[in-house]
Amino acid sequence: MNTIISQWRDSLHKILDIYERKRGSIRIFFPILFGFFIFLNVACYWLAIYTAFPYYMMTHEASHYVKLQIPVGIFGALFDSLSFFATIWIIRRALASNKTSEYVFHLSLDLIIAVLATFWVLFVFTFGGWMISLWETAPEQLAERGTKYTNRAIQAIQDPTGRENAKNIYFGLIMGISAALPTCMHLGLFFTSVLQKIFPKKKKVDPEKNDINTSLKPE
Repeated sequence: MNTIISQWRDSLHKILDIYERKRGSIRIFFPILFGFFIFLNVACYWLAIYTAFPYYMMTHEASHYVKLQIPVGIFGALFDSLSFFATIWIIRRALASNKTSEYVFHLSLDLIIAVLATFWVLFVFTFGGWMISLWETAPEQLAERGTKYTNRAIQAIQDPTGRENAKNIYFGLIMGISAALPTCMHLGLFFTSVLQKIFPKKKKVDPEKNDINTSLKPE
């Protein structure tokens, strides 16, 4: 197990080193990062809409869902950008730890970020949808909208196999892709380390060096 953790650490250290060497000025990097997460959140939003609830775009509320992509993209990018820098801090703390338990504990904090992302999605659709309704002909009450989405989340937990509930769970998973990237990266590096332990790479023998060593042997 120590070998796996050591390889895991080395892989994570290489990624952090690449980030610190390539990042450049934070004033340039942050707008690029923010724009990337806006694009990712909007793309996930439309992927979720057209795969889970395509009929929404055939109703009178279609314009509402088109407008909703704006707060989804901006608020989603805000959360993801902040969680990105939180992840970098977590990685640095993990690599600075001496004990394996401390290393694993620090990286597991990314799971908390993934959980918080679920509540953030509820907030975005509640608050963002309410803001958009203020410019529409039928403004909604923020409390009522919050209750509606909270009830949907509770129903999905109580009966995850229900048709509509399963769609809502799927929708939430798609919207949480961006927030789950750090966790997926850690798990990917861990499983890569495990595979490297199970199937170690064979060391390549340099034929030229081998010939030199052979020629030096006494006859």
